[in-house]
Amino acid sequence: MGLTQLELGRRLAASRKVKGLSQEELAIEVGLSRSSLAQIELGNRGVDALELQVFARVLGFSLDAIMAAEFEPLFLTVEEPEIAELYVPERIAKPVFQLEKFKNVLLYFLEHCAGKPNVGEAVLYRLLYFADFNYYEIYEEQLTGASYRKLPFGPVPQKMDAVLHQMMTDGLVERIKTIYHGFPQTRYLPLVKADLSQLKASEKQVMDGVIQQMSDWSAKTISDYLHHDLPWEVTEEGKEIQYELALYREIPYSVRNHWNEEE
Repeated sequence: MGLTQLELGRRLAASRKVKGLSQEELAIEVGLSRSSLAQIELGNRGVDALELQVFARVLGFSLDAIMAAEFEPLFLTVEEPEIAELYVPERIAKPVFQLEKFKNVLLYFLEHCAGKPNVGEAVLYRLLYFADFNYYEIYEEQLTGASYRKLPFGPVPQKMDAVLHQMMTDGLVERIKTIYHGFPQTRYLPLVKADLSQLKASEKQVMDGVIQQMSDWSAKTISDYLHHDLPWEVTEEGKEIQYELALYREIPYSVRNHWNEEE
């Protein structure tokens, strides 16, 4: 039986890590864009025979070895657990939206950030995006389970308009229109506090990290940063951004590596 795209992608990713190459470095070596390589490693894109020969030359494996039932990247050792993790069954990252959790996460951000003049809709949506994807990268679990699509002006959580309308109707938030640096701005003010009993310590820690890092950034600064974050960068416009892509982040975007260094 031949390898699936996912199995081949995982093997190529493991071989790349053994060689000590970043995705960007390998993409240059094999003549692909970084986004194409990321999709190959995720199993979302196939590899033709000629491309596989180039991978074999650059990564130093034989075609027989990469296709063998029992495959191990060269020099794989127990000291490289992040590579070994690539061989576990695929984790299911299909978002499962948790409405009440999402409301409390939104209220938590508004409590801490609504008083900052830069935090309009654009900044708020990006803070939510980074909280969701950072949490998934660290714990491989979903924070709110919101789905995000790559839209021209940035990622917007699923059903955002409906959720905000419901929260305004229920007296949880207030929407105001202002002018900021000469441009119209939509802001949301919290009318109640988040129910902290619904948020785990790990969830608050990740949100606090996002707030500390990004809540003072302008909409342009946080947008520029977002556009080089791998999950956003490799997703086609209009498509849903897969949570699993967060596991392929590299420095300086990888919060998991930063978390491990702090520990």
